[in-house]
Amino acid sequence: MNSMTQLAAIGVFQDQFGREKRKLRISVTDRCNFKCVYCMPEHPEWMKKHDLLSFEALYHFCEFMVRQGIEQIRITGGEPLMRQGVVHFIEQLQSLKKMGLKRVSMTTNGHYLKQYADALKQAGLDDLNISLDSLDADQFQRLTKKQFHTVLEGIQAAQDVGFNIKINTVLMKGMNEDQIIPLVQWAKQQKLELRFIEFMPLDGDQNWSQADVITEQEILSQLSSQFTVQVLEGQGANPARSYRVDGSVVGVISTISNSFCGECDRLRLNAQGEFYNCLFAKQGLKLKPDIQQLAQDYQHASVHLKSKLMTYIWHKEQGFQTIQQQVLQPIRKISMHMIGG
Repeated sequence: MNSMTQLAAIGVFQDQFGREKRKLRISVTDRCNFKCVYCMPEHPEWMKKHDLLSFEALYHFCEFMVRQGIEQIRITGGEPLMRQGVVHFIEQLQSLKKMGLKRVSMTTNGHYLKQYADALKQAGLDDLNISLDSLDADQFQRLTKKQFHTVLEGIQAAQDVGFNIKINTVLMKGMNEDQIIPLVQWAKQQKLELRFIEFMPLDGDQNWSQADVITEQEILSQLSSQFTVQVLEGQGANPARSYRVDGSVVGVISTISNSFCGECDRLRLNAQGEFYNCLFAKQGLKLKPDIQQLAQDYQHASVHLKSKLMTYIWHKEQGFQTIQQQVLQPIRKISMHMIGG
């Protein structure tokens, strides 16, 4: 019995490097009301609404994936709260917890949280990641084309209903590196975990350059000039390396300078049913018909889908650096707004 046959017997997806897949990220829409420069193209061409997988189909896919060992599901976008019905979808996912699902999370720009925080909490959402790239209102406007105060109000609303929150900040040279110290001070005051993210080659207009990346080492250098910084052990499959900064936890996601690919346990599905074994995968699987078939004939469709996914996931590359070396240009198969990071 070969490795893939053994894994089929126990129902866990695993790649050729022995990494078990326990986390699924689902982008429910590519639409977003922000135009962040590291993500959204200047003139986006949105997916057609009739091409999107229904929430019913997404639920059946999530059920199938939980049966294959997925323990955490994260809802992303675009901006997930722009898709009508997402709160009810999160409520539906709670029924999968009796089958082994442990957490349902969401990544959001925070703009609509003042409106939806309470409903999301009532629906059973476990935690939130909120994007916040600057505390300077003018700088925030330049980065996102939106008003800063709506995000702060959304964060406050999420805190008021008791959400566990992480703040995500993408750093870009010449844009917002002056926010590193202020954001750490603010997050400490707010008792929120902050994570800095290196700028990745997934921007919509393909203007990414290595020269624009603020590396983990540069971030730590700034932090060390103002704070006492200690590395925390036990990163495991988490994308962020964690540091204790004057008593508060700060994470750094260093995909470019010091990638975490060695323990990667993530899989991704976009809103129109394209499946990716890696954020930087050169090619995905178009699974929309297979996913829709789950609702019609689950037993037969699940066998076919499992076989298809096992082969694709098994051939996942070792990591970002390996993929980058295979071509002469920056890696980019799909921009960030279409897959949710």
